[in-house]
Formats: sequence, structure tokens, C-alpha cells
Amino acid sequence: MLAVFAVLLAAVPLLGGSLTRLSEVRLGRAWTLPAALLTQIMVVSVVPHADRGLLVALHLGSYGLAALFLLANRRVTGLWLLALGAALNFVAIAANSGVMPARPEALASAGIGQGGDDEFVNSGAVSDAHLSWLGDVFAVPDPVPLHNVFSIGDVLIVAGAGWTVHRLSGSRPRVHRPVDGLEDDARHAVRSGGRGVEPEVVGPPVVDVEG
Repeated sequence: MLAVFAVLLAAVPLLGGSLTRLSEVRLGRAWTLPAALLTQIMVVSVVPHADRGLLVALHLGSYGLAALFLLANRRVTGLWLLALGAALNFVAIAANSGVMPARPEALASAGIGQGGDDEFVNSGAVSDAHLSWLGDVFAVPDPVPLHNVFSIGDVLIVAGAGWTVHRLSGSRPRVHRPVDGLEDDARHAVRSGGRGVEPEVVGPPVVDVEG
């Protein structure tokens, strides 16, 4: 997700946007996003062998921190889509005792192991998983760099983040502008039922000869 987001940022100048405009945006409760990310990193990579109940609480709590950020910035364009993706992920995790259910075939395709029995994983195969279709059912296969599994919620999160960044940075697609003078003719064609503009017929001059 971070790699895709980096690509979206790199595309901002290509679409006429300005990355400096992002630094001018003032977001509410901005500290909650890095706090949520650090919490998830700690749960998965720093203390994965700690008490499982504590790790589950921290995992779910990281989504609570993200929810505070989204609520504080709910008027920002595009964040509603990111919030929807995060909500879908949270529902799937909460329904499966704090673990995002992953499709075994997706895990195998991405080359991801399950770890030890006493090691907490934030995404893994869950027997009799609830709402499994909301889990990590998609995979970037092992030969591809940064191979991993992901969910429909992850897709919505990345799409919402990209939408927000490009709107805030002023990105816009390059469109072809009509040649001066042709735009008015096109509008006249629409008003006249598509008949277009009648050409002006210029004939030879008329000469009045007397006598």
C-alpha cells in the first residue's frame, strides 16, 4: 500500500499538481495516523510474542486512532472512500478475533508463511472465517517486488488516499482545448440540432450595365 501511495504521489506533478500545496494543508489530529501505523508495526514486528489479548487490543486500537483522524477531517474530499475501506477492514478483523482472514491460496501465491503458533499475525489463514470475502483474498505473486496479500478494503484505502492527494495538490488531466473560434461554432451546432454552421456563399460580383 505504501509503494502504491508513493507512485500516486509521484504522479502529482505529471498531472499538473503541486506537491508543495500538500504541505500547506492543515489536517486535524494529524498525529493519529503515524501513531496508528507505529502501533501496527509494533504489534507485528516488535512484540509479536507478547500476550495475545494485548496484541489484539492494540491491533484494533490502531483502527480507532485512524478513525479519530478520519472523523476530524471528514470534510476533506476523498477521505470518505478511505474511511469506507478502513471500516471494511476493521469489520473483518473484529469478526475474526483480531486477525484479518487471508485466503490460503493468496498467501501461497504471495509466498507468505504463517509463522509460529505463539506468534501474532495481523493477517493469516483463519479456520471457519467470518466475512472471509472482506479479508485478504487478493495477492501480488511472489516473483513481483513487494509481493503481499490485500483486501477490497485496502483497494478502497489506496483509491481514497490517491483521490484526496490529487485533489488537494490541484492535479488535473490535460485536455485538448478547441481552437479559437471553433468553440462558438460547436455551441451553435448543438443549438441548431446538429446541423452545424451554414457556410457563407460568396459568388462573383454583380455588375449593373446600362445601355
